[in-house]
Amino acid sequence: MRDVRGISAFRRAPMPGTIERVGIAYLGGPISTEPRINERIRVPEVRLVGPNGEQVGIVSIHDALKLAQEADLDLVEVAATARPPVCKLMDYGKFKYESAMKAREARKNQAHTIIKEIKLRPKIDPHDYETKKGHVVRFLKAGDKVKVTIMFRGREQSRPELGFRLLQRLAEDVTELGFVESQPKQDGRNMIMVIGPHKKKAEAKAEKAAAKAQRGDEELSEPEE
Repeated sequence: MRDVRGISAFRRAPMPGTIERVGIAYLGGPISTEPRINERIRVPEVRLVGPNGEQVGIVSIHDALKLAQEADLDLVEVAATARPPVCKLMDYGKFKYESAMKAREARKNQAHTIIKEIKLRPKIDPHDYETKKGHVVRFLKAGDKVKVTIMFRGREQSRPELGFRLLQRLAEDVTELGFVESQPKQDGRNMIMVIGPHKKKAEAKAEKAAAKAQRGDEELSEPEE
């Protein structure tokens, strides 16, 4: 047959069990990431591990399946590339459930570090500086990174040392809570520095929750007048 451009094109008949799509044959379905269990393990022998981690040794697949059936457990292939493959006796359904719960708990407890931003002027007023520094302290205590931006305008651009000294001063003022993760650098009309917290986000959240619980206990323990 010929395509619309007049170039000869031949199409082979699809092989049985394949799916033909736009001239390309896809063999089978998606590759499974699940381990092989029980009768799906097609090898003559395996290195068997007991349910409590004890080494049973190399046994035939027939004997391994028999032991699994007698113990009312599953034979699970845990190291398919080993020679022979390593299999373990376990309750696979329970194992999958516990693994899913652990992964869910890990995602629940996972805390992502957020980058906050504070903008300053090279000739900032002392009161405004204290206010901005207070924001930086609060962010670091919460376990967040802080991006500090010095904004230069007009003739201030010819005095980058003013911004550098201001950033150094701020870093020294909050040194107990954070450290300079990214040194001051010029970025167009601005100068940028990143301060990272000493405490991780999860630690900060845990301390905040503990302090809140303690305040609640103190309120409950106060005698009524």
